Amino acid sequence: MRDIIVFSGSSNPELTDRICRNLGLPPGKVELKKFANGETSVHFGDSVREKDVFIVQSGAGHVNDLFMQLLIMISACKMASAKRITVVCPLFFYSRQVESQASKRGVPGGAQHRGSKVPDSVPQSPKLPSRVNVRDPSPRNVLSHRAISTSSSLKTLHTNEASIANPTGYRSWIAQSGTLIANLLTSAGANHIITMDLHDAQFQGFFDIPVDNLLSKPLFQHYITNYVPNYKDCVIVSPDSGGAKRAAAIADTLCMPFALIHKERRQKVDTAQAQSELMVHSNPSTSSLNSVSFATPGFPGRHSPSSAPNGQPAADQQYVATTMLVGDVHDKVCVVVDDLADTSNTITRAASLLKDQGAKYVYALITHGIFSGDAMRKLKESQIDKIITTNSVDQAAHVAELDAKEMVILDVSRILSEAIRRINNGESVSMLYDHGW
Repeated sequence: MRDIIVFSGSSNPELTDRICRNLGLPPGKVELKKFANGETSVHFGDSVREKDVFIVQSGAGHVNDLFMQLLIMISACKMASAKRITVVCPLFFYSRQVESQASKRGVPGGAQHRGSKVPDSVPQSPKLPSRVNVRDPSPRNVLSHRAISTSSSLKTLHTNEASIANPTGYRSWIAQSGTLIANLLTSAGANHIITMDLHDAQFQGFFDIPVDNLLSKPLFQHYITNYVPNYKDCVIVSPDSGGAKRAAAIADTLCMPFALIHKERRQKVDTAQAQSELMVHSNPSTSSLNSVSFATPGFPGRHSPSSAPNGQPAADQQYVATTMLVGDVHDKVCVVVDDLADTSNTITRAASLLKDQGAKYVYALITHGIFSGDAMRKLKESQIDKIITTNSVDQAAHVAELDAKEMVILDVSRILSEAIRRINNGESVSMLYDHGW
């Protein structure tokens, strides 16, 4: 390698030291500090003129401060005449906000696990089933034919969710930060991005510079085949529909069974209100539920006694998450694969559902273990038997809280260092996607 220098931000200096040891290089000298008013100061102790500069910074912890620090480091290298600036960001900044709303829609069938409160979720507008399975006694499917016949008169209730929430037709806008983050990095002077297991692979489309999204799949496959007993009899589980493709790829490669946990969000309302909503738009003499309890999810924004005048749900209403398991996990060892765990709600709910369905042991394989807030307490109290994550995020504080038998840290420095070496030498990095390093 020639004319290469690797700098570390303050997010994960231990990972940078491991990368430099693999490359046989000393870490670049940089002084990072903050003034009393919170401003970030960056001072490089090595020359970067005509050098191939790599800056390692991960987006966990104080995300906004770390991102501003990264921008200042990139700009400083650009102004100091660096030949090329590559950002090595295992956990990319603001990438988890790119999430398809389609992943929150429900799918019929499967084992159900109810009662988890989700106060920050927004329920989707439900649709009545077009066909009734009379053999399924669940409240979702057991309806009389006369009740189903009123579905045409309920179409006015099941219109676009935005028009229900706001009669003017204005849809609340959620800021999409992907383009902004990409523009800030490229304007600062970044020429290349190296990241790992993006929460949404489409995030690469915001950039007009090369983005190498490395995969933890080879690393997880190596752990499963070498450290999970009788792994052929285990079940790979995706904790949500968004990560199904990632988990299914591991299951297909290792010829293992696959299961999916799907989460849908609905607003809880009482049965009496649901029946009144149904009776208003149907003939009372012909419409009946035949003594079957069928609670229609609430419609946010309707000016009714159960909703506030501003269109928000009333105080006595709750949001509940319904999780459904598709697959057989009874008396099986389950390996839950996910790319990111922040508050750990998804992964702990998944483990609880798997144990309820008869799973005898649960592994949790997580690429980016952020574990914010009281996530560690949730993991201690959860049904997860062993947590496996990587050092893409600094795990020193997390390891101190858990026993070594409960948490295993996998090293991603070899994959990142090999990607750095290949980029510096002008070689292809495609083999890292299939074989790791």
